[in-house]
Amino acid sequence: MFSITVRDHLMVAHSFRGAVFGPAQRLHGATFIVDATFRRPALDDDNIVVDIGLATQELGAVVAELNYRNLDDEPAFAGTNTSTEALAKVIADRLADRVHAGNLGAGARELAGITVTLHESHIAWASYERAL
Repeated sequence: MFSITVRDHLMVAHSFRGAVFGPAQRLHGATFIVDATFRRPALDDDNIVVDIGLATQELGAVVAELNYRNLDDEPAFAGTNTSTEALAKVIADRLADRVHAGNLGAGARELAGITVTLHESHIAWASYERAL
């Protein structure tokens, strides 16, 4: 399986419900490094997984929809704990929508999957992997 990874960063505010979250139940900020990995079993006719420039552009567009937002105020997240894992899924699903819409070029339709990893720090991160 071949893959390429592109990177961006994301800053949000949010709070959590549930005693398991301790002090994070209060409103707080979170900054993530966002890695999006695109996979396919064979390279396309240009010998690439996907256009790295388009992949970077589309990840940036998805991140921009969330960046500098209080996720508690966003209707899409009403009643949801916006954990690192949950946010990784949201970003992966939004990237998948862009692949299916053709935003990453015709060759991207042959992608097998996407993995999004959100790095909370140099020692902790979470990922969501999905098929396309």
